[in-house]
Amino acid sequence: MTPAIAETSGESVVYPDSDGQPMADNTLQFEWITTIKGNLDLLYADRADVFVAGDHLIYAVEGQPTVRQAPDVYVAFGRPKGHRGSYKVWEEDGVFPQVVFEVLSPGNRKKEMARKFLFYQGHGAREYYVIDPDRGRMRGSVTGAAGLEDVPDMNGWVSPRLGIRFECGTDLNVYYPDGRRFLTFVELGQLQAETARRLEREQQQTSLARQRADRLAAKLRELGVDPDAP
Repeated sequence: MTPAIAETSGESVVYPDSDGQPMADNTLQFEWITTIKGNLDLLYADRADVFVAGDHLIYAVEGQPTVRQAPDVYVAFGRPKGHRGSYKVWEEDGVFPQVVFEVLSPGNRKKEMARKFLFYQGHGAREYYVIDPDRGRMRGSVTGAAGLEDVPDMNGWVSPRLGIRFECGTDLNVYYPDGRRFLTFVELGQLQAETARRLEREQQQTSLARQRADRLAAKLRELGVDPDAP
């Protein structure tokens, strides 16, 4: 991508659109990232003022291009949809994304995650969720009196901002406010295909029933009976 350049105090400040890091370290992490991002896109498809992004750089301070992070997924309320090379808070009416997700891979280190936590907390995230699919764990933090405070139990936790529910029992799952489970792209495709097949079967059954009714009506007319008579 072409780096974004801003003028600050007569000097050019470059805000690269990429940090050179891979989106994911393995296929499981990638699947979780795309599943969360895609389902949140669906959840807010009808909201023009909610921006959802994945693997996308956030620049928090104008003139300081090193003050940045690229969350796996984030949600910014009050910001319009649309493509961006990066998310520069000062160009977004000062709105820092309120909800941030990180999906762990075996390569993530405690110090790295601690730095990310401090970045999100320090710049205004209201909710922060860490999903560890390899270990079957979820962690959450929400804004309290002392900043981002740990969610005591993520199993059954409902996000105050998103309304989605987390489940970390035998399996890790996330659910829409109406109770539907977040589905992977493959599962969504299979559901769409099954829905199409069911509709086709129903249409065929309706057509057969109409044909039988037409044949019966024709037979009654042959017998001198008006099937449409009250």
